[in-house]
Amino acid sequence: MTTNAQLLFNQIPKGEPTAETFKYNTENTIDLEQKLDNGAHIVKIICVSLDPYMRGRMRPAEVKSYSPAFDLHKPLTGHGVGVVIRAAADSQYKVGDHVYGMVPYQQFVFFPGQQKVDAETKKFLGASAGGLMVIKNEEGLPWSAYIGAAGMPGKTAFMAWKEIADAKKGEVAFISAGSGPVGQMAIQLAKADGLKVISSAGSDEKVAYLKELGADVAFNYKTEDAKKIFAEHGPIDVNWVNVGGKSFEEELEFMNMHGRLIGGWISGYNGESYGVRNLFQFVAKRLMMRGFIAKYSDDFYATIPNKLAFGDLKFKECKYDGLESAPKAFLEMLAGKQSGGFGKVFIQVASDDTN
Repeated sequence: MTTNAQLLFNQIPKGEPTAETFKYNTENTIDLEQKLDNGAHIVKIICVSLDPYMRGRMRPAEVKSYSPAFDLHKPLTGHGVGVVIRAAADSQYKVGDHVYGMVPYQQFVFFPGQQKVDAETKKFLGASAGGLMVIKNEEGLPWSAYIGAAGMPGKTAFMAWKEIADAKKGEVAFISAGSGPVGQMAIQLAKADGLKVISSAGSDEKVAYLKELGADVAFNYKTEDAKKIFAEHGPIDVNWVNVGGKSFEEELEFMNMHGRLIGGWISGYNGESYGVRNLFQFVAKRLMMRGFIAKYSDDFYATIPNKLAFGDLKFKECKYDGLESAPKAFLEMLAGKQSGGFGKVFIQVASDDTN
């Protein structure tokens, strides 16, 4: 038997998560030599994603939302990349295949043939709920890119921008949390469509990176007056609301007539949300706001990984080593104070020694 360490959902948090929300379990084991049949396969996990939306899954199971709740005292689940190390003769995968999809956060995963997906998870995942997707990675990207810029966050930005922004050359876009994985992609998509981009972040280092990504105006929301920025460089036609809360109230004041708002809301992930007081701006300015969830896109995979590989699109990652580092990484991510830098936060579970 082989140790199969796990990251467990240990405790439902009240407000902000704490270290006790998680448990790193090293007592779990797996038989890597077990007989495989009926399409079974074993995957070694290489890397897994940590994303702000996961805070919303840390709730009682009876509380419904767009994403399924984590099972208490079971491994967290989320997007990951792994490599097939064993496969039955009738498996749809072969040894050496690199696969991407929703996985439990542990070192090895035994899949007994075709994955069964419950209705709640299927609704959350949409077209990607059918199981693990084989990644060819002909571009030679790091595998972590497929849970970041070439994965769910990248797809979120790509889909929402193409379907909601209704972008027109010469318009002004504002993208908050621009140094995050969704914000990074959104800035570059907006610039590619010929928009003037204003973006914000929480440190001078992050602001410098926003300018590298192409933002025309980048500012530190902790030290600069957003209203002055918007008054000088607005009004805003497309507002990517990554943060929400009180800052959203300020942004609404500077929206242009018939502006479009793409709805995220990181500020409300811990259960409390600021009561925005000027929602009449939606009426006065004929605004449109739409929420979004990432979904599979053939067009995304046909274009974005190649652009990332050749540097046409930039991305930055923040790596933490080992599942045992995940609690610290998750708490730092929510606070925007990652000790490893900034960008897409991921956990390097194991090296890829298959080549």
